[in-house]
Amino acid sequence: MDQANILVIGGGVVGCAIARELSERWQDVFLVEQFPKLGMATSSRNSGVNHSGIYYPKNSLKARHCVEGNRLTYEFCTKHGVPFRHCGKLVVAALPHEEAELQTLKKRGEDNGVEGLRVIDASEIRRREPHIRGAAALEVPSAGIVSAEELVHAYARVAVNQGANIVTHAKVTSLEPAGRTIRVGLRIGDEKHSQAEAIEARAVVNSAGLYADEVAAMLGNDSWTIYPVRGEYCEVRGPRSSLINSLVYPLPHADGFSLGVHFTKTLWGTVLLGPTATYVDRKDNYEKDRLPISDFANSAKILLPEIDENDLQLGYSGLRPKLVPPGGHGIADFVIARDARVPEAIHLVGIESPGLTAAPSIARQVRELTREVLS
Repeated sequence: MDQANILVIGGGVVGCAIARELSERWQDVFLVEQFPKLGMATSSRNSGVNHSGIYYPKNSLKARHCVEGNRLTYEFCTKHGVPFRHCGKLVVAALPHEEAELQTLKKRGEDNGVEGLRVIDASEIRRREPHIRGAAALEVPSAGIVSAEELVHAYARVAVNQGANIVTHAKVTSLEPAGRTIRVGLRIGDEKHSQAEAIEARAVVNSAGLYADEVAAMLGNDSWTIYPVRGEYCEVRGPRSSLINSLVYPLPHADGFSLGVHFTKTLWGTVLLGPTATYVDRKDNYEKDRLPISDFANSAKILLPEIDENDLQLGYSGLRPKLVPPGGHGIADFVIARDARVPEAIHLVGIESPGLTAAPSIARQVRELTREVLS
């Protein structure tokens, strides 16, 4: 049986950032990912926004890791050549009576340590985004966009250069406590050609995203249930992509379910419109019963009246690992903790937005938890 200091389960952006962080400190770090490529399930299927930290309750893990992760992500991208644009964003109140919500959002962001926030009027909105119509907006200068897929691979590349081992097509089939280690059963390969393997690790980091609840359950921990929520996108290409210059968001949903369907001027010059938010029945349901383009157009016209259904084409979709069930309310915080019964395991559950931004900061917390396990 192979031995490892640390086994990271899940090769999304958070798992790869953790592998990078831990391999800087320890040898024999392994990362296993069940899909053929890193970041396939969630990390490369989002807006690629480097968030600021304005949406999340004060002292929450989401707020803490988003604010710190925003800075760390820019630093990492600069150092390792990951494409990004530090463009800022506008959160727009469409109607005058919504301006009070902008002040609430501004106060929350300031409580979380977000700097440079200010409310601007309709004339300044038009100066920044000539085609957007709104009564007022919150200017968020620290927000930006990043190539999500290249960020995932850069974290992985640095980890490998530091000695980490990354294996794709590697599905965890069992986890068994064994004294002060955990025996991990693996199925390596695709459906046609695979073989069983096993590895014994002193610490196991469960960063399995959509499947983190199932991984925890392998250790007898049924504390969490992931409810997959699909986010769909449309895309504007060609000359009409000039309607948007950077990032434009509506006010977030009052129940905390979603940040709303927003506009993202991508690094390659198109405009993404999305994501929507719909609970789905399966953790692989990316495409069944997609929303019609007319739904996107109707939503977009509230802030961008010039947009037309003919300007849009269906884009990709992604799934978020929500901890709030259908019909629930509020923002569920990240779960980042050692297992109460099996302390050699560290669980990361419900790592949805702002997970892309928060990844390097989350990795630092996992490093401290790992140090406790290995001490």
